[in-house]
Amino acid sequence: MGESELYRLLEQYKNGDLSEEEIIRFFKRHSVENLEFANIDHDRAIRKGFPEVIYCEGKTHEQVRIIIESILKKSDKLLATRASEECFKHVQQYIQGLEYYPASRIITTKETLQEGETNEKTICVVCAGTSDIPVAEEAYLTATAMGMGVRKVYDVGIAGIHRLLSRLEELQKSKVIIVAAGMEGALASAVGGLVDIPVIAVPTSIGYGASFGGLAALLAMLNSCAPGVTVVNIDNGFGAGYAAVQIIKSINKD
Repeated sequence: MGESELYRLLEQYKNGDLSEEEIIRFFKRHSVENLEFANIDHDRAIRKGFPEVIYCEGKTHEQVRIIIESILKKSDKLLATRASEECFKHVQQYIQGLEYYPASRIITTKETLQEGETNEKTICVVCAGTSDIPVAEEAYLTATAMGMGVRKVYDVGIAGIHRLLSRLEELQKSKVIIVAAGMEGALASAVGGLVDIPVIAVPTSIGYGASFGGLAALLAMLNSCAPGVTVVNIDNGFGAGYAAVQIIKSINKD
């Protein structure tokens, strides 16, 4: 259940169409749906501003399908991350209207993304190299699905720093910047030193052997001397996108 339905219930209560007991029964009935292998938190949208997100890795295709069906019964928004193409092909046999984005491995719906695509672009997703795009796309689609306008600045790593400097104006127009980078992860510090905007750094697992699957980039970002840089886990584009949206929403509350 989202905010619009909550407001509708409150309006009905105010008009005397619903009693206190009916409101309490409604929330008890809709709070959690037990699927045996999963408990679906249908009221998460009220607390967090977006429904529960499905992490597909480790789940069977059938479990993902059942969870998606459960979420779509109560919400018109859907985000399922780390989904394989095989999982999507299975699910779409049973559920119409789904969209799959192979680069980011996200399942969603056109309706979920529409609001964000038409909004002012307050978040900027930056990535160092083309190989980092899958993680950057996960951040982009997450923030877009949550209703934010997002611009992309891709392949501007420090091996050719002039590429980044030529896009500086776009970065400075944003309210939050997400930087995805592998190898030595230096791009986050470079961006952090150029702007007065919160920077969320995402280390990626891209790089040669000594990058240790993203650990080198993670440590470099954690040790950044540029103020205002915070770091999420390796390849966690979803976490960066979600956090960026929460920052924007907290700003807009004022």
